[in-house]
Amino acid sequence: MVTQARRSLSDDISYRQRRYLLMMGIRAACFVIAVVMFVNHLGWLTVIPVVGAIVIPYFAVVFANGGREPNNVRGFMEYLPNLPATRDPAGGSGPPPDGNGANGHRPSRPGAADN
Repeated sequence: MVTQARRSLSDDISYRQRRYLLMMGIRAACFVIAVVMFVNHLGWLTVIPVVGAIVIPYFAVVFANGGREPNNVRGFMEYLPNLPATRDPAGGSGPPPDGNGANGHRPSRPGAADN
């Protein structure tokens, strides 16, 4: 692929469908092999394809429903709430109660500016 553009949605769906059908075909083959091995009295060797026939559907469904890859390559993004500014509970008369001019921000820390 020349560009870094993502596959189209229809291409992605058809790829996931083909992969699911391939895995279900392998599962059917495991089931048939297990039946043949059981009929021929091969004992504990029959368990190997039986486990495959039982486990493969789980992975096939997970891979088929996985969907498209996320487009966020930066990883974890911090949640920054967008809160509205607070209002002055005194109704605007008198000095501001928090010493910050009632601008909706937290009060400044005490320090050299308090002298």
